[in-house]
Amino acid sequence: MRFAVVDIETTGGFPEQHGITEIAIVLMDGNEIEGKFSTLVNPHQPIPPFIANMTGISDEMVSKAPSFEAVAEKIYQLLQDRIFVAHNVNFDFSFVKYHLQSAGHHLQSPKICTIRMSRKVFPGFRKYGLGHLTRELGIRIEGRHRAGGDALATAQVLQLIMEKDGMHVIKDMLKKENRLQILPPNLPGQQVKDLPKEPGVYYFKDQKEKVIYVGKAKNLQKRVVSHFTGLDISKKRQEFLRNIYSISYKICPTEFAASLLESVEIKRLWPIHNKSQKRYEQLWGIYHFEDSRGFLRLAIDKKQKHTQPVASFSLLTDAHRMLWKLVRDFKLHPVLCFLDQTAIETYPDADEYNMAVLSAIHWIQSKKETYLIREKNNCVLVEEGRFYGMGAIDHQMEMTELETIKSMLTEYPENEVIKSMIRNFIERNPAKVIQIA
Repeated sequence: MRFAVVDIETTGGFPEQHGITEIAIVLMDGNEIEGKFSTLVNPHQPIPPFIANMTGISDEMVSKAPSFEAVAEKIYQLLQDRIFVAHNVNFDFSFVKYHLQSAGHHLQSPKICTIRMSRKVFPGFRKYGLGHLTRELGIRIEGRHRAGGDALATAQVLQLIMEKDGMHVIKDMLKKENRLQILPPNLPGQQVKDLPKEPGVYYFKDQKEKVIYVGKAKNLQKRVVSHFTGLDISKKRQEFLRNIYSISYKICPTEFAASLLESVEIKRLWPIHNKSQKRYEQLWGIYHFEDSRGFLRLAIDKKQKHTQPVASFSLLTDAHRMLWKLVRDFKLHPVLCFLDQTAIETYPDADEYNMAVLSAIHWIQSKKETYLIREKNNCVLVEEGRFYGMGAIDHQMEMTELETIKSMLTEYPENEVIKSMIRNFIERNPAKVIQIA
C-alpha cells in the first residue's frame, strides 16, 4: 500500500469560508518514508490572531507564498493513487478536496484516520489528539502546530500502527462496507457498530451529553450511518459533525411508532440541529360560555394552556369554517357567535337558542371517536379525537375496556404533526383501526 500522510494549517474550520496557510505531505510505502513535500500557502485572507499565535504563521510569512491554485497540480500528483492519511482525516481531506476542486482537480482518494486506527491499535489512552498520542507513544514533534512537524509525527504514528500488525485495521477501514472512517472524529465507532437494525429513535449528543439532534429510523444503524456519508463541507454540517460525541437510542416496534416518538422528543428536547417541527404552533379553539343575558355563546379564540375548547384547529380559517357550519346546520345566530357585528334587533328565545347550541356542541363531540391503531404488538390510542399515547399490548387481549387499555400505554402530549401523521396513517391503513365504544 502507498500512503500520503497529510497535515494542513488553515485560517479557520470551514473549507468554504477559510483558506489553507500551510500544507505538508509525507509519502510512505507502508514501512518507510519515500519523500516529503511542504509549503506555505497564501490564503488571500487575514489569519486570525489566535491561529497565528498557535501556529506561528503570520500574514507577513504567507504574503509572498504561492496561492493554493499555484501548487494544486503538484499536490494533486502527490496524492493521486495513494491512500490519504491524516489525524482527524475528515478535516484535512475536506479542505484539500475542496481547494483542489476549486483549482480544477477532482481528488478521489480513499482515506483513513490515525485517530480511529490508534483507538483500535493502542486502546486505553486517555486522549487521542496528536499531542497526547505522540507523548504516549514517545514520538517527539519538531514544530507542533506546523504542517511539516505534525505530518511527520502522524507518519510515525502510522509506522507504529503498522508495526503493531495494524494492516488488518487499515484493510477493515478501507472496505466499502465498513464506513467507520467517515464517522465524526469524536464519535466512538463501537457505538455505531452496536446500533440495532430495527426501527427506533436516535439521539446525537454533544460533549456534555446534551441532545443536539433527534431522528427516527426504519433501520437505526443504516440511518445513523447515512448522516455521515458524502462530503458536505458547509459550515453548518461540519459544526454538526464535530459536536457529535455519543449516540443513544430507543427501539420502537414499528416505523410509525418511531415517527410519533420522534415528534414527541423534538418538541420535548428542542435539539439545536433539528429544524423541522420546531416552529411555534398557534392553535385556535371554539369555546362556549354564558353571557349576561343568559345566552350560550360560541366564540373563536387562541387556544391557551389549561383550557379545553369544544374543538381545536391549527388554522384560523378552519375554525371559522366549522363555526359557520354550526350556524347553518343548527340555526345559530351569527352575531351571538361573533361572526357578525350587526346589532341584534330581536333576540331569540334564550332556552330554545341554548338547546340549539348544546346540540351543536354534542354533534362536535360525537365526531371525536375513540379508537386504537394496531400494528404488530404496538397500539396507538386516540381518545375522543385526541392522541393519548402508545405502547405494547398482548395481541390476544380483547380491546374493550378503555381504562385497562390506557393503563398499559405510555401517555404522550399531542401536537399538530402527530395529528397529521395519525390522519394519514388511517387513510392508508383503515384495516388497522379498532373502534372502541
